[in-house]
Amino acid sequence: MSREKRSEGALSVQKGVAQPPSINPDMLNRLKNSRRKRLTADDYADGILHGDRTILSRAITLIESNLPEHYDIAQAVVERCLPASSRSVRLGITGVPGAGKSTFIDTFGTILTRHYGRRLAVLAIDPSSQQSGGSIMGDKTRMEQLSTDPDAFIRPSPSAGTLGGVARKTRETIILCEAAGFDTILVETVGVGQSETAAHSMVDFFLVLMLAGAGDELQGIKRGIMEMADTIIITKADGSNVRKAEMARVEYKNALHLFPPSPSKWNPRVMTCSSLEKRGIAEVWETIRDYVSITKSNGWFWERRREQAVTRMHETIIDTLKHSFYSHPEVMALLPELEKQLREGETTSYKPALILLDKYFNSKGQ
Repeated sequence: MSREKRSEGALSVQKGVAQPPSINPDMLNRLKNSRRKRLTADDYADGILHGDRTILSRAITLIESNLPEHYDIAQAVVERCLPASSRSVRLGITGVPGAGKSTFIDTFGTILTRHYGRRLAVLAIDPSSQQSGGSIMGDKTRMEQLSTDPDAFIRPSPSAGTLGGVARKTRETIILCEAAGFDTILVETVGVGQSETAAHSMVDFFLVLMLAGAGDELQGIKRGIMEMADTIIITKADGSNVRKAEMARVEYKNALHLFPPSPSKWNPRVMTCSSLEKRGIAEVWETIRDYVSITKSNGWFWERRREQAVTRMHETIIDTLKHSFYSHPEVMALLPELEKQLREGETTSYKPALILLDKYFNSKGQ
């Protein structure tokens, strides 16, 4: 055989065994078809009421959407789910930086689902996410037990929007989660400041996590949220920190006596716990049960729920007007030019605002 032929044979490639596709084609087609299918408000509501988590997640995404075509169907889904809501305990939780919220929620939530038979939904209010991206996704990965718990549902917060918009969407998400059968809703505040007030206005019980010896730099935050706290938990009460945590508990308990009595007739409590050692966590739930029992017996629980419904009405009015205003064709046509004039210093903020409002209201009056 010639050298040329031998070389040609040596370089020839034998056909190997064809590799199977990495994704089952039938499953891929079913996934594509399910995504293409447009669900009606009744489809969403039926799926949620039957506990379908995929439908629940899609419905929450619909609520969080800022697209005009999603607004009406999202509101229709909420209306259909509303009669099946209000059957849960709504908990708010916040804490100073480093207090260990994620670890506490993971341990606390796991105890609720495994030992008390509760079904838990963890939601978040994060008004800072438009700038920073927020931390709830990181929180979700740190909640190792809850993230795989069949009786827990963790939902990241909206990725953008004003605090009012985020609060409204969280309220509506609570309704959907309750309709899906979750009997314990935990609303976590990711940022500090107004987000605590927003969370406090939509929950039954507000829990504040504190650190022992956090320092005077946090006093401003402490003062504001301590007034809203139904219970304060000193976290990380383990190892060499046990004594400091107990001292902090006594200090906070004394400080709470300086605040006026709550109309709920509930005396806020101060406790210590260790999420790592799972010590003091079950007592937190027993405290919440005591609160619910007392406030239901004296009527405060339901009075607060009714006030929250009124707040939700006002938020809906403001949000609907804002949506209607910015989606108005004439406002949309004028807005870019007026914004350009403002950026170039050719006018004040008030004049273009009045022009746009006049355009909007005059067209509505025709």
